[in-house]
Amino acid sequence: MMKLHPARKFGFSSERLNHITKTMQRYVDDGKAAGIVTLVARRGAVVHREKFGYRNLREKRPMGLDTLFRIYSMTKPITSAAVMMLYERGLMRLEDPVHKYIPGFKTVKVLEAGGKLVAPNRDVSIRHLLTHTAGLSYGDETESLIDRLYRLADLENASSTNEELARRLVELPLRFHPGESWHYSYATDIVGYLIELISGVPLSEFLREQILAPLGMHETFFKVPAEMKDRFSELYGMTEDEFLGPIDASVGGDFFNVRREGGGAGLVSTLADYFRFAQCMLNKGELDGVRLLGPRTVDLMRANHLPASMLPIVMGEPWPGIGFGLGFSVLLDITQSDQRGSVGSHGWGGWASTHFWIDPVEEIVGILMLQYIPSRTVPIASVFRNIVYSALVD
Repeated sequence: MMKLHPARKFGFSSERLNHITKTMQRYVDDGKAAGIVTLVARRGAVVHREKFGYRNLREKRPMGLDTLFRIYSMTKPITSAAVMMLYERGLMRLEDPVHKYIPGFKTVKVLEAGGKLVAPNRDVSIRHLLTHTAGLSYGDETESLIDRLYRLADLENASSTNEELARRLVELPLRFHPGESWHYSYATDIVGYLIELISGVPLSEFLREQILAPLGMHETFFKVPAEMKDRFSELYGMTEDEFLGPIDASVGGDFFNVRREGGGAGLVSTLADYFRFAQCMLNKGELDGVRLLGPRTVDLMRANHLPASMLPIVMGEPWPGIGFGLGFSVLLDITQSDQRGSVGSHGWGGWASTHFWIDPVEEIVGILMLQYIPSRTVPIASVFRNIVYSALVD
């Protein structure tokens, strides 16, 4: 159990921090969320940690601090850290063309306006994958030809392995020339497959042996153990009948009978486990005597890698003031963004409304866990961050 420290000792007003409790409980009482857990830490000390509502609303099973959550795209920073461990060992370079490891990327084409297929201006590199500038997509954003082709490829249902996903992706055209735009995509899933090819072991094994076990993240998995199924949160979304409608647990992947252990969205985790990963990154790659990455590598990951021409990034709508590094979004302009924090704050979220950020200036980690799709339906994450910074008084 994480020790709770006095908020005032670490620069927070306890009274102001208590607005988290009141606000999160109001979201539950108003039927905007079934259950929520929150955590705030500064300089490695947890100053707020609380649970609200239910992990299973229908059965009135209370939310617990040990509840397991589908973290979806919060898998991406962990996968990104994993491939950077291989980078530090000299086993790959960021500028390596992906076709060096996955030959199918050698012949991939770009779909230009008018439906013309052309060779890309440059090879897709590992850096392009990590920064989502490779030209890949998820296929669910628009009615464009590219996205229709992605949906026809039925990537999630057809893919039994990371190798199969990669094979199907290289049969699809890129939506732009590599390095010329930003678009959120399956890119980190390809990174996960590269980890398998370069390390020679399955992604789940690499993560477990190189990151999860060393950091003491013993409750982070691709597959929910049978003995922990009662701790797994229900997943909610808007249905025909209600705002908090129960969604089948197999949406986005069956977490009890896993087909593909994907680097982009596959993990389930707990509040305590993800805090250990985030604190390790805040500490520039080290936690409790275990070093995963060198400090300068972490600096490279959390720096913005996008030129001004690619900004603002767009996730359904423009995100002004936000750039992107190697696996994280990066706060560039606090006056333009709706994300509170210091310039250089970085983090990411998941499809089911999980969210975390790391502020290296104030030495803060914030984590919000709930299960509602799609994310950003209710602005819980931005409200949570606002309260945290409003409570900082030193």
